Amino acid sequence: MPGDIRHDWKSEEVESLYSRPFLDLIHQAREIHCQYHDASAVQRCTLLSIKTGGCPEDCAYCPQSSHYDTGVVREGLMPLDKVLGAARRARAAGASRFCMGAAWRDVREGPDFDRVLEMVSGVAQEGMEVCVTLGMLTARQAFRLKQAGLTAYNHNLDTSPAYYPKIISTRTYEERLATLKNVSEAGISVCCGGIVGMGESRQDRCDLLRVLANLEPHPESVPVNLLVRAPGTPLEATADLDPFEFVRTVATARLLMPRARVRMSAGRTSLSRETQALCFMAGANSIFFGDQLLTTPNPEIEADLDLLASLGLRTS
Repeated sequence: MPGDIRHDWKSEEVESLYSRPFLDLIHQAREIHCQYHDASAVQRCTLLSIKTGGCPEDCAYCPQSSHYDTGVVREGLMPLDKVLGAARRARAAGASRFCMGAAWRDVREGPDFDRVLEMVSGVAQEGMEVCVTLGMLTARQAFRLKQAGLTAYNHNLDTSPAYYPKIISTRTYEERLATLKNVSEAGISVCCGGIVGMGESRQDRCDLLRVLANLEPHPESVPVNLLVRAPGTPLEATADLDPFEFVRTVATARLLMPRARVRMSAGRTSLSRETQALCFMAGANSIFFGDQLLTTPNPEIEADLDLLASLGLRTS
């Protein structure tokens, strides 16, 4: 039953949930959300690009890929003091989790990784939850991040196993799952979700959710991203996704992974206030907070504060 903690979901079960009459789906997701969470609380997270551009991966959605001419300027790893300054500003603005992203295919041992460990330790000492996304990770690297004070590691699956080869060819689905295993076994919370609106089918969205829900344990955080069509990437001309499909994805994630934080992530600039309100009703309880997500735009801070206030939601 929806609301049970399970790791054995079948494709037909997930598709049946996802395809329920829209208002019934929202109602059921709301009930489960209220059962497991304080429905009036929303976590605010801030995401900072600590190393931008020049990524060797060919992810078709990503403006930081070196395979595409997107105008993103390649930058080296940020100095520690600037990262900690950004974390303090984020905390002062109300963020409780600080996330750092580096455009790497995988983590390389050496001075740069040592600096990332210092960043993790420094942000943790500021009293914030700390999340990083650095690409593929070995078991030893996951352990070192845990020792430095890392709260969560983000490593998205992006889409279904079947649709994945149409989006990325430089890293396999199995490699992504291996990194998630290393993270979980190190005692770090897993932050893992995907992107919708990349031309995938409804069945692909359901199958992504099935894979996530069958991870054991469930991801602590499930980011649901809406494609931001970056000029110069292969997906720049992709057709708009029906906003109701985005809400359905959020609601189904809530039903399948009741304890997880379901986070509205990239793409909120193209969602109306009303669509975002439906997502909160359907179980979303976290957002990225700040004017930019890595290299893509995000709603302005004042706009988000006004939206949350209008809905009577507070920061958790």
